[in-house]
Amino acid sequence: MSASPGGARAAILMLLAMPAALLVPGCRVPDSGRHENVPPPVTTPATGHAKPSGRRPGVVNIETEQPLDGTRAAGTGIVLTAAGFVLTNNHVIRGATTIRGTDTDNRRTYPAEVVGYDRAGDIAVIRLTGASGLKAASFASVAGAGVGDPVTAVGNAGGRGGTPAVVTGEVTALEQSITARDDSTGTSERLTGLIETNAPIKPGDSGGPLLNTAGKVIGINTAASAGLPTKGTKEAKYHRGYAIPSNRALEIARRIQRGEASSTVHIGPTAMLGVKVRPNGRSPGALVAEIVPGTPAEAAGIPVGAAIIAFGDSVVDSPSTLTTLMLSHHPGDTVRVEWTIPQGTRMASTLRLTEGPPQ
Repeated sequence: MSASPGGARAAILMLLAMPAALLVPGCRVPDSGRHENVPPPVTTPATGHAKPSGRRPGVVNIETEQPLDGTRAAGTGIVLTAAGFVLTNNHVIRGATTIRGTDTDNRRTYPAEVVGYDRAGDIAVIRLTGASGLKAASFASVAGAGVGDPVTAVGNAGGRGGTPAVVTGEVTALEQSITARDDSTGTSERLTGLIETNAPIKPGDSGGPLLNTAGKVIGINTAASAGLPTKGTKEAKYHRGYAIPSNRALEIARRIQRGEASSTVHIGPTAMLGVKVRPNGRSPGALVAEIVPGTPAEAAGIPVGAAIIAFGDSVVDSPSTLTTLMLSHHPGDTVRVEWTIPQGTRMASTLRLTEGPPQ
């Protein structure tokens, strides 16, 4: 790792969803129940050097299936309310059309639906359908934490399900910045203001709680640095873990619960055009690498190799711009799309967006 301005460390790290392989059908994502209050963070004093907590407050094992990529993944969530609202990382549910959550207190598995998500903050809120009377986690402000404080990380390590894994360590730094890579998608994202710990969190722990000695959640585990496997083992050793502070995570969760969309927060079902895109070399636009069958893009006749250059009234200069513009829409919206084909001809079509997986 190399030092960066302000003392924060910059690193390439692993996002902690656990990938596997599967192809399954999808489900719908409703927008009900957005106005239930998410509990605010509660400030607690620094915990000093007391023993780490072994508590497992309101932990959910999450399994997702992404048929567009032919994969599935596992992660962790934290119960926000007795009615089944659950906090997790956005990268845990990204691309999922089927989500299941198992409450580890009552051992029941529920289908889950996405309430909303923040791509930039890597936070999402899902709801366990039909859940009631769940035990909610207790949160504390990260302002009460300091370097050297004992912490406990709890999660669905390895995607094994069942009783959550519990590992301990210390806070090794605060206000850290990282670039985290998701090996299942090849994407990366920049995260700042994180808690760093030497607790050995692993893939599958994403979205799980980082606890202080009182058993209160001070962070949401999201990434770890992986070393090479040691002799005689197949698993890499995870030397540093990073967690999103609880204050920030709960602030985003409350916005999602209130239905407050923004340039980064998407509420409810996600619109889909039906293209997989990549950068268009040195030219502007989003180059179409693949068309998803049965989607508006196929119906409009957008071909592989075309470069999408406009979406609605906005210019598309890159794949990330197209994604941002898509997230400002919802299924059923009608939008005009313009593209150029390799021969240079400019074409356009007005189409109705369908429902797709969260981004």
